[in-house]
Amino acid sequence: MGAANTHYYATRDPLGARGDFTTAPEVSQMFGELIGLWLADLWDRAGRPEVRFVELGPGRGTLAADALRAMARIGLTPPVHFVETSPTLRAAQAERVPHAEWHLDLLGVEDDRPLLIVANEFFDALPIRQLVSTGEGGWRERLIACQDTLFLPVTGDRGFDQIIPPHLRGAPPGSVIETSPASVGVMRGLAKRLLEHGGAALVIDYGYEGPALGDTLQAVRGHQYVNPFDTPGEADLTAHVDFGTLGAAAAAEGLTVHGPVTQGALLSALGIDARADALARAHPDRAEGIAEDRARLVDDDKMGELFKAMALTAPGWPEPEGFA
Repeated sequence: MGAANTHYYATRDPLGARGDFTTAPEVSQMFGELIGLWLADLWDRAGRPEVRFVELGPGRGTLAADALRAMARIGLTPPVHFVETSPTLRAAQAERVPHAEWHLDLLGVEDDRPLLIVANEFFDALPIRQLVSTGEGGWRERLIACQDTLFLPVTGDRGFDQIIPPHLRGAPPGSVIETSPASVGVMRGLAKRLLEHGGAALVIDYGYEGPALGDTLQAVRGHQYVNPFDTPGEADLTAHVDFGTLGAAAAAEGLTVHGPVTQGALLSALGIDARADALARAHPDRAEGIAEDRARLVDDDKMGELFKAMALTAPGWPEPEGFA
């Protein structure tokens, strides 16, 4: 999964109608604007310190551009840092946020002030491990075999019962538990930076509050689901994010964890209805499209329920809006 996604993102812009999938910032400017106002509100109530804005996996830079525009209206104009490895996407980001600095990981960002971090649809693309219940054989890891040009999942011969949560060990044969050591590693590094220097982070992704049973590995190409083991590196491989495990990792480092709440609940609390009405009044010819975009972001049968949001704050930072 890691190797396939590294190649995939390095060789194309996967976003939009001509790409393979569409993210919330590409649906409507309202998404990025509300995230920017959420950050600006936290910053204001924290005493308006000198901060840095960091986005992990910033796509085309659309969220950052919209968020920065909204922040500036309140007086927040921080240095911008993008954690991005794809040269193709870096070029797209530079068109929208030309003054940004780019890094391969969070370690490259200066550690001289608090950070305001956004990770929208970032953790879902990090590699996972799958553990499968074999019944009498216990829990084994699902591995990938390759024969000629054919990739297929196989069951390993090592037992993993000792790391399965006790309440899930008796699951029926064929049950799957997913873990993502890479995601936990990123979260712990992020949390350590916030703990040392202050700040906050907002994580938005599709996911669940686990650990829980379920095989969520999926591949998308041309806005259609495809076999994850066909043509690796030519489709977007993702898995649902375990917010329970990520939150526990952040809390273990000393951060306060807020949520998760649904994306629909967060955007509604932040005022997406009022923003949609204002946009519709300013652009009456686009009113119907604006209403459709709002519905896509918040309705339960679209992105509103499946996508979750979790906030992390350093000691001494205020309670974030939308997570009461």
